[in-house]
Amino acid sequence: MSVNQSIFFVILGCTIVTVVPRILPFLVVRNLHLPDPVLKWLSFIPICILTALVVENVIIKTSHSIEINWLTLIAIVPTLLLALRTKSLAVTVIFGVILMGLLRLFTT
Repeated sequence: MSVNQSIFFVILGCTIVTVVPRILPFLVVRNLHLPDPVLKWLSFIPICILTALVVENVIIKTSHSIEINWLTLIAIVPTLLLALRTKSLAVTVIFGVILMGLLRLFTT
């Protein structure tokens, strides 16, 4: 399999654009002592991102209305309860993926 030079540079450019924004902030911040209010504020970011992703998948905007994706909501509730009980990210993710897969298998 041969790779055209322009395709190679596109792949290299995509790699740089993907890696630099993820690695550079980590390298800059790891040697800094951030104030406690900043650290507290940063601790809420994963919760905000998760909430945005969940809400985006539950609420569907159509051309004329807003609807609820009931299949996703049915999967979220038991997954959330399991997460609160186990406090294990791995168990929660595996359970949620399997539950959503089963729901899609039996409802489609």
